[in-house]
Amino acid sequence: MDSQPSRVAAALAAVAEPPEGERSSVEPIPAVLEAVKEREARPFFNRELSWLAFNERVLEEARDQTLPPYERLKFLGIVSSNLDEFFMVRVAGLKQQLVNGVQETPADGLTAAEQLARISERAHAMMAEEYRVLREEVLPALAAHGVQLTRPELLSQEQKAFARSYFTQNVFPALTPLAIDPGHPFPHLKNKSLNLAVTVYRAEKRKGRRTAPPKERLLAVVQVPAVLPRLVRLPSLFGQDYVLLEDLICAHVADLFPGYAVSKSDTAPFRVIRNWDLEVDEEESEDLLSTIQQELRRRDRGQAVRLTIAENASEDLTRQLSGALKLDEQDVYRLPGPLQLSDLAQMADLDGRPELKVEPHLPVVPHELKAAESVFEVVARHDVLLHHPYESFEPVVRFVAEAAEDPNVLAIKQTLYRTSGDSPFIQALSRAAENGKQVTCVVEILARFDETNNIAWARRLQENGVHVVYRVPGYKTHAKVALVVRREGSGLKRYVHLGTGNYNPTTARAYTDLSFFSARDDLADDATALFNLLTGYAEPPAWKKLAVAPYGLQERILSLIEREADRAKKGEAARIVAKVNSITEPTVIRALYRASQAGVSIDLIVRGICCLQPGVAGLSENIRVTSVVDRFLEHSRVFAFGAGERCEVFLSSADWMHRNFQRRIEVLCPVEERALKARLCDEVLALALHDSVKARRLGPEGRYRLRAPEEGETALRSQMALVEAAKKTAEPPAEPLLRPVS
Repeated sequence: MDSQPSRVAAALAAVAEPPEGERSSVEPIPAVLEAVKEREARPFFNRELSWLAFNERVLEEARDQTLPPYERLKFLGIVSSNLDEFFMVRVAGLKQQLVNGVQETPADGLTAAEQLARISERAHAMMAEEYRVLREEVLPALAAHGVQLTRPELLSQEQKAFARSYFTQNVFPALTPLAIDPGHPFPHLKNKSLNLAVTVYRAEKRKGRRTAPPKERLLAVVQVPAVLPRLVRLPSLFGQDYVLLEDLICAHVADLFPGYAVSKSDTAPFRVIRNWDLEVDEEESEDLLSTIQQELRRRDRGQAVRLTIAENASEDLTRQLSGALKLDEQDVYRLPGPLQLSDLAQMADLDGRPELKVEPHLPVVPHELKAAESVFEVVARHDVLLHHPYESFEPVVRFVAEAAEDPNVLAIKQTLYRTSGDSPFIQALSRAAENGKQVTCVVEILARFDETNNIAWARRLQENGVHVVYRVPGYKTHAKVALVVRREGSGLKRYVHLGTGNYNPTTARAYTDLSFFSARDDLADDATALFNLLTGYAEPPAWKKLAVAPYGLQERILSLIEREADRAKKGEAARIVAKVNSITEPTVIRALYRASQAGVSIDLIVRGICCLQPGVAGLSENIRVTSVVDRFLEHSRVFAFGAGERCEVFLSSADWMHRNFQRRIEVLCPVEERALKARLCDEVLALALHDSVKARRLGPEGRYRLRAPEEGETALRSQMALVEAAKKTAEPPAEPLLRPVS
């Protein structure tokens, strides 16, 4: 990240001191000087540039030559798909600000135009490095193991015959050539679709021979069918040879234009990224579900925001496409390799050799849960904490599935933000309703990129008798909460599950998250009140244990930060450790700056965006920011406030962002059982802070550097240490189980 103070100092000098020979009697405009000084005084990193810095750290994993080639290829695909989403949402939003003339700037002071210029510069450099790693390192590493991504012109005669047959039988019937001329306007291409731009010439016949004079140059587009495999495997005596579907089409594209000559040198694959955000006026909508469905259909017609095209495409062809899509030069990315790199992961799926991949991870089930007949039996005795994916997500699924079949369960209530394709939670909730239980599900139908799936889940649940609620108007339900009401003895007992991640068994194998189970009455009371708030007309209660956004969660975080600052001012031990995905909220950042100035020792473990500037003398010298990027996506949110016996530990669904505090329903939950607090502090937080293999430290100038082991310190890779720690939970306990909760 650029050093903002140095840029501002240079700008200030340029304004104040014109070059020799260009001096003017006109003094610098005071307002200009004040604006420059004001920006210099803003100790915030730009949100968008900070996100790009995170994606650069993902790219560093692809550069790691100690990783197997398919793992490196996976990280290249993540970089590519991350950038797609970034342009679909963040860049699209900035472009919309320009169109609408929005003058408001973020805390760092950069205008939308300035941000777009810097994003383009950084993104172009990032993609250049991404493709260098692909061409010079990853593909050669795969080729050394007999895995070859080849081009049609390099095929053997046998392979060419196979390719021709495959194209004729499997590809040609699915293709639709689209001419572009006065009678055929430029087609509307779907977001993220892969296409071929084809240049053709009208052929003339002379004495039975066809010629192609280069006088009438015509353009056509052929969409590469997404329903067909992107990688076509070729017959090979040695190893595994693949050709890309778009290259196969390009080799035989003349078949689509009989009577015309195709210019192979002026034919190239390209992709379009569009504005993918939804605009829904909930107050004007009588049927939110129908309104969102209409908006989803409109979304595919969103404004183009980026064009990626093969590097060998001619300037004329690129200019034609960017002009038709109304894109500027900075929005065009010429790439020296396959577009949409995430598709190349199919090679790993087709290759069974374990030495080319990371060793499969098998989550463990803690011994106590594995030995118990019921999850409720264990949670009734004491609170339970699970750390995914090190520990299995199966007990969470089991919690709801058992409740669905248990005749003593009267009611189940659950939130769903994202879930898997064949969701066991949808199945369990549907069975519960069929079994006559009172079942309520809060489905967030505006979960970005999952809107279509969630609408389908909501309808299926409703058809099966589940009472479905979409959302509190104006607020996304991002909290991950499940509540089970069970008849026990002569009364009712309630069981609560709270998570930092989604009810998604698929992502639970790749994301680090925490699950917390409890049967404590105070937490159950709060969970009950939360669902009443979500499903009916209810004012926010006086919460007993939980803090809930937007009804006081941010205020709770600020009060905890200020409490530590007060302790430090009194000369008492004061400590803050927070693990989040992103920190962008200026009010919270300023509170952390004040706490640092008061002497609080602060460690922030931030996977992605961090707008806070650490290590600045007189401002944030007591704040350290660590980012861990490794095999699993760091996703859990854990906060610890206080030192020693006075330490309080919390789990949350919320990052420290304005949207989480003000525009979402989020939950902050205290963890009070001593053993569980110790585990969160000593394992989840401490191991990340001591990681000296995959952790990066953020400097005051905005650069992330790998944290090397200190003198006498053994190299530690936190995620691998957590894998080993989880294995111990699967072993029978050496000591008696915890006493029942009173």
